[in-house]
Amino acid sequence: MDLGLQGKWALVCGASRGLGWGCARALALEGVNVLMVARRADVLQEAADAIRAERGQDPAAEVVVCAQDITTEAGRAAVFATRSDFDIVVTNAGGPPSGNFRDWEREDWIRAVDANMLTPIALIKATVDAMAERGYGRIINITSSAVKAPIDLLGLSNGARSGLTGFVAGLARSGIAAQGVTVNNLLPGAFDTDRLNGLFAAAAQKSGQSVDALAAQRRKGIPAQRFGTPEEFGAVCAFLCSAQAGYITGQNLLVDGGAFSGAF
Repeated sequence: MDLGLQGKWALVCGASRGLGWGCARALALEGVNVLMVARRADVLQEAADAIRAERGQDPAAEVVVCAQDITTEAGRAAVFATRSDFDIVVTNAGGPPSGNFRDWEREDWIRAVDANMLTPIALIKATVDAMAERGYGRIINITSSAVKAPIDLLGLSNGARSGLTGFVAGLARSGIAAQGVTVNNLLPGAFDTDRLNGLFAAAAQKSGQSVDALAAQRRKGIPAQRFGTPEEFGAVCAFLCSAQAGYITGQNLLVDGGAFSGAF
């Protein structure tokens, strides 16, 4: 299927590894020009080089890197100084730490909301009107399956991402929908990423169980009996960005191997 994305420009955040990398890779393989953003310049450059090598030499599509912290005003300014107009924006930031809410101070909540709610909103604000003027735009927010099924130890993430979900529900159904701009959230379940491994390590330290034992237990609770891969997550993202997905907006799409057991 031709997704109709050849030559478009995408901003992909947290693109050096994990789910952000999966999205950047999938879009680049569809002929999209991709501006990859992440904090660590060395890891980001390696990720971009790997995508270029896999895609092959295609002079019509660029893969550009910008090593910045997208959660800061200065970082966002540097990104938009590199390029200001995008047809696709994939928001993504590292999840807040896990823990007991009794141990968190106001500053912990502010950091979580700033990174996982206010930063995506700032990126949307900076790009959505130009998308509407051109008659095409796709905004994808990588959130979490915890929005549908909250996890006690991820209270910071639950709260911040749920706030973004509520904002997107209204925005997606505003006038931009009639101007060719869609806004959707991708809710990943358990994917084989550094984030998941870090959560297992923290849980192992508290419980005394091994990381392998905890991972095996988690896999048993997933109907697919495995963790997802960044590549398949990226493929879902690419479809939502496609011309064929223009009638899908304001949705929270679970990509979790069937782990969420609700009917809705």
